[in-house]
Amino acid sequence: MHDELRHFLLVLEHGTLTAAARRAHLSQPALTASIQRLEAAFGARLLSRGRRGAEATASGRALIPHARAALAAVEDGKRAVAEVEGLRGGEVRLGGGATACTYLLPEVLARFRARHPGVRISLREGFPDGLRAQLHDGVLDLAVVTGDDGELWQHDELILVAAPGAAVDGAPFVTLLRGSSTRALLDRTFPGARISMELGGISAVKGNVRAGIGVALISRAAVQYDLDVGRLVRVPHPATPIRRRVALLHRGLDRLPPAAAALREALLATRHGADPVKKSDSGPKIRRGGPESRE
Repeated sequence: MHDELRHFLLVLEHGTLTAAARRAHLSQPALTASIQRLEAAFGARLLSRGRRGAEATASGRALIPHARAALAAVEDGKRAVAEVEGLRGGEVRLGGGATACTYLLPEVLARFRARHPGVRISLREGFPDGLRAQLHDGVLDLAVVTGDDGELWQHDELILVAAPGAAVDGAPFVTLLRGSSTRALLDRTFPGARISMELGGISAVKGNVRAGIGVALISRAAVQYDLDVGRLVRVPHPATPIRRRVALLHRGLDRLPPAAAALREALLATRHGADPVKKSDSGPKIRRGGPESRE
């Protein structure tokens, strides 16, 4: 039934039996027969076919999450057996937010690859909700996200920063797109804040803040070097620093392939003492309602 479930999801993904058959490298009659076998096995019509293509029936919609979970479980099993049998070094599919992928994970992943050169690591950046969905669907083995769920990995701090000498009184915010945890914390901490830029990456945020465009609420890990060399200064505020929990998510220890289990252990081994370095940065102060100069 593995192939039949895969064909069912392909039809929903591509919209027509013809497109799904092409993707599955089958003739359309062969793929139609596969769907018919699946419907016979479940005793229900799973797809409706019309001029707009193929769509899931109510029964089909009920089957979708279970079909995805079943295919993910089979894939996990294949990978686990292959790794145990030594057919390949293994693969880890890891997801994380922008801060994790850019500043928190690279050193750990580099050390892991040095110890396990045969393991292939696939790292995907995304927003927390999307990463949780990909983990649930079996697209990812592990995800590093901020939140109250999962295994604690470390704590991250968000601080306000600006360019040295920049006038911060009434300055707008430069921030990330909605969907990121950093943006959610900005909206929660500074409701009604004036936002001049919504950008897709931390480097873009830092570049515009260094140019004096505005202030940013950002991970200390992302700006520590800029603070050290004087390209940015911290803007003190009673609501900052904001400490957030960074956690490691997975679908259960028993469902982790050996390579993913090894990476999980490597990540958790670094959690003690992994809190960001805290420094007493000096700089202009800011009120809860918005940026202002020390004067």
